[in-house]
Amino acid sequence: MKKMIIQGGNRLSGEVTIGGAKNSTVALIPSAILADTPVQFDTVPDILDVHNLMIILESMNVHSSFKHGVLDIDPTQIIEAELPSKAIKSLRASYYFMGALLGRFHRATLTFPGGDNIGPRPIDQHLKAFEALGATVSENNGTVHLEAPNGLHGTRIFMDMVSVGATINAILAAVRAEGVTIIENAAREPEIVDLATFLNNMGAQIRGVGTDVIRITGVNSLQSMNTHTIIADRIESGTYLSLAAAMGDGVMINNVIPEHLEAYTSKLIEMGVDLKIDSDKIYVPKAEHLTAVHVKTMPYPGFATDLQQPLTPLMAKAAGVSTVVDTIYPKRVKHIPELQKMGMKIAADDGKITIEHTDHFNGADVEAGEIRAGASLVITGLMADGQTVIHKADNILRGYDRIVWKLNRLNANVRIEDDEQD
Repeated sequence: MKKMIIQGGNRLSGEVTIGGAKNSTVALIPSAILADTPVQFDTVPDILDVHNLMIILESMNVHSSFKHGVLDIDPTQIIEAELPSKAIKSLRASYYFMGALLGRFHRATLTFPGGDNIGPRPIDQHLKAFEALGATVSENNGTVHLEAPNGLHGTRIFMDMVSVGATINAILAAVRAEGVTIIENAAREPEIVDLATFLNNMGAQIRGVGTDVIRITGVNSLQSMNTHTIIADRIESGTYLSLAAAMGDGVMINNVIPEHLEAYTSKLIEMGVDLKIDSDKIYVPKAEHLTAVHVKTMPYPGFATDLQQPLTPLMAKAAGVSTVVDTIYPKRVKHIPELQKMGMKIAADDGKITIEHTDHFNGADVEAGEIRAGASLVITGLMADGQTVIHKADNILRGYDRIVWKLNRLNANVRIEDDEQD
């Protein structure tokens, strides 16, 4: 594992360019195996999850290369093979290979995926969708077996709860199924729209993405004719917005899609951050005299669960008491004891996180339990006096494109080292 070492106190200024969306990328890479031609993605974030997905592809004889943000994948020689459980267990999004393999081969065997531990995230909605499409599902010793010997057939799928992962997996399986599939109570996230755009450009027939009813007419073949440019990462955008408001003397954030961030930027403006929002960039001036806000996470287009932790350090600078209620992952509280070590007045009780105004933060030895918890520690470390050492920094590197390089260009003092503690 790696550790991140931050010398706090530097004021930040300059500009930063947001990378491609992690949550799109981790669905797009598995979806590539549905193609009958090589595919190419542009603006791919340089994160650990991408490299782990490339290892999984290689196990199926799917060759890939990644250079300067361009990822080439050639699935034309794909074979069915046992997938490497270490790579599968390291990231939750590996479960998208279930839908993709089911769509391609009408069968799949995967160990249960890993990823961030942020409370219960069962995959029953995914399995229910696969069964509706005609697959049989069996599970033993942490391994899921899916099989549709008679092929997949279009059907009506109603999601009992809004789930991004289950919606994407249902699309991946249905896109090459026979007939029409209708997904009701579907998730509406921009990353789902991005995936459908990629598939439709290869000949898929997917309509209604971005609404809660998606209609898919299955096709026999998918062929890539052009490079797919991945949308900007709204969670990375929100993280840098918080960072710039907390410690910036004027920061320009480029390659942003403001429409994807409206629930978040409205909270920053409510706090007193005078954002200058353009069509594809946001300028964050030095922010002073912040006021407390109350945040409730909701499915898109509501306030994203992935942005409650990156906003926390800024909330601690605000006058008064701010609160967070996470309706998506109520157990997403791994950052709280670590932030307390740094002097933050933060606590969780009965599903509500309370953040009181904190004048002073001190550097400390802390641990990034998951990606967004890590982001909150990075921002607080930049605000703190002295040195902060974040252990398990791999969790941060899993989700943030070239974060050390980007922060140091803004005048931060950050480095990554191997962690002898492991």
